[in-house]
Amino acid sequence: MRNGGGGDGAARDRVLVVDDDQGIRTLLDSALTFAGFAVTLAQDVGGALREITRRPPDVIVLDVMLPGSDGFDVLQLLRGQDVRTPVLFLSARDAVEDRVRGLRLGGDDYVTKPFSVVELGARLHALLRRSREGAAGAGAAGAAADEERPRCADLVMDLRRHEVRRGGRLIALSPTEFRLLAYLLRHSGQVLSKSQILEAVWQYDFGGGSVVVERFISNLRRKIDDGRAPLIQTVRGTGYTVRELPED
Repeated sequence: MRNGGGGDGAARDRVLVVDDDQGIRTLLDSALTFAGFAVTLAQDVGGALREITRRPPDVIVLDVMLPGSDGFDVLQLLRGQDVRTPVLFLSARDAVEDRVRGLRLGGDDYVTKPFSVVELGARLHALLRRSREGAAGAGAAGAAADEERPRCADLVMDLRRHEVRRGGRLIALSPTEFRLLAYLLRHSGQVLSKSQILEAVWQYDFGGGSVVVERFISNLRRKIDDGRAPLIQTVRGTGYTVRELPED
């Protein structure tokens, strides 16, 4: 593990690149430094965790296939420790199932090898912008009122505390699940297409995006509607909405 970038790295967004391929690390060190990032490199899980503890990065590029471990497991560990740093997976595994798994576990983006370093830099900037806009939105909500809490029936989000409760029960969501639910609740009663959801939550459409939306909606239903009256509704051929159905 070593630090890349120049002496002005403290003023730059910090990106941690975790990849066991020396060539990839060298390429990303140079390209992302040129793109304006302060780059830190790690070749294995131990080095990555030490760096995250020592100085948390603003965004992480995480290889899926690492020696002795799996990038998916690393992400689960981070999210389990409430580390909400945006994570972009970098992998030679390009199956839709792998992309969906990475995003379902709480990853924020997934890029396959071979890749364009220009596109990768743009995606990292988009992740940071999205993350900061979400934090600013939560802060603005708190400033505008004591309790700006989007809700539907007994499902309530607290944007300031980053909490979700249904019937008073706390529900654990990944960062992406939280953004998705916030978008649905802010448009409660409206039918939102998959394209609208991708643009709002992921800020662009991508290969397999439709399947990703379906899987994330399925995750939310499992966590929010399990054993209760369903609030997340599918409007066949159109999209999704959050609304309380009238009792029979």
